[in-house]
Amino acid sequence: MKRILVLVMTFAMLHLSVNLLAQIRKIPAAVTDAFKSKYPQAQSVEFKDKLTFFQVDFQLDGAAHEARYSIKGEWELTEKEISESNLPAAVAEGFSKSKYTVDWEVSSVAWVQHKEGHVEYRILVRKSAVEKKYLYFNKEGKLLRDSITL
Repeated sequence: MKRILVLVMTFAMLHLSVNLLAQIRKIPAAVTDAFKSKYPQAQSVEFKDKLTFFQVDFQLDGAAHEARYSIKGEWELTEKEISESNLPAAVAEGFSKSKYTVDWEVSSVAWVQHKEGHVEYRILVRKSAVEKKYLYFNKEGKLLRDSITL
């Protein structure tokens, strides 16, 4: 009987801690209002607290999007998943000339619009399950930077 009680209590504590960690704080109205104003047609909206910013995952025009807002509710950027075949020709050419076409596989591609107005194309490439990089290109196809990711 003691064993069952300990098991039930352990499960209850784990369940409670997972729920507490799932949402650290309430999403501010400034964030939800700014999002609704910018994307009134968004569907399947999910807000996430990332501690230093708020992330909003949503669907728009049949495509997956992710928007980021500051803790003050200011829009910072929006990412839209696109297929590799939808990359602009200059970006596709820039990628094809990079060192990441040999032994690397494209995992995902995104169009990224920043609050300053510029657009980047982010390509996630993998060499192995552990070795992955994000490549950032401008619309002219110039590789701006790469960053290691987990």
